[in-house]
Amino acid sequence: MSTTNTPATSAATERYARVIEVSKRVRWEIERDVFRGRSFDYSKTFLPSGLSLVNELEFLSAADKRLLSQVQGRTYAYIFGLVERFIAAKALDLGRAHAFGDQTALQAIVRMSDEEIRHQEMFRRLEATMAADMPAGYVQVADPDAVAQVVLSKSDWAVIALTLDIELFTQAHYRASIEREQDIDPLWKDVFLFHWKEESQHAILDELEWVREDGKVSAAERDRAVDDLIGLVGAVDGILQVQAKSDADCFIGALARELTGAEMAAVHATMLAAYRYQYIASGVQDERFRKILGGMVNKAQMKRIGEALAPILG
Repeated sequence: MSTTNTPATSAATERYARVIEVSKRVRWEIERDVFRGRSFDYSKTFLPSGLSLVNELEFLSAADKRLLSQVQGRTYAYIFGLVERFIAAKALDLGRAHAFGDQTALQAIVRMSDEEIRHQEMFRRLEATMAADMPAGYVQVADPDAVAQVVLSKSDWAVIALTLDIELFTQAHYRASIEREQDIDPLWKDVFLFHWKEESQHAILDELEWVREDGKVSAAERDRAVDDLIGLVGAVDGILQVQAKSDADCFIGALARELTGAEMAAVHATMLAAYRYQYIASGVQDERFRKILGGMVNKAQMKRIGEALAPILG
């Protein structure tokens, strides 16, 4: 039997190899490169306004807007610690699929697994640091292990698609963090930077693995996988709805003044809109995601996906 790679396989192997090369070059460590002995500066913003949407709440003072961005920053650390729990587990599964085949692909995905575990550690440390200094009343509404078990029960096609969405929106978050006139805490700015450096490579691996998985499924399996993806996005949105309500209540309770009923409603609506943009829309609206998805699904399936996303995208 011939062992010669097909041209497509060779091209994929070259892409895996490039990811390995970049991974080695951009490798960073939590204390040496990100924290560097620093703590948070609470006189500054944590999440940029393009992500937090604080400027839509014109009745808030500058200090109030800063606090809202900090509450959202704490949830940012929590949510990424949560999603990277199942991403790391799925990467380990994908690596096993290459164990007796393309060793370059195996090495690339093993490196991704290691990097995702390190990201979890970084975000846990960020959240713990903020917990010591921020207002009481903050709640994490979902257990990362329970969420991971639900996600990983779905088809590989759907889980990889969700993972690519996540990897892509980290790139949108980095771009928002380097916009001009952003008075962002320096530590948070480095979190966006270093996270982006590795996640941009993970997105390449997600794309390769998603295309590989799509080539293995039947039309009927793909149709069921589309339903799985819709269900996963809906589950993520369910978590965001509960977390947004909890965070809005936490923020309102920490303010020095009382808000009117209309102002409180606006805070709640904006918090949810911000989370839906941060953790769903900024990925699925990415041109790269739409192009890859569009090359896999038919018009009816794309319509189902669009109808499911419509309430989330507003």
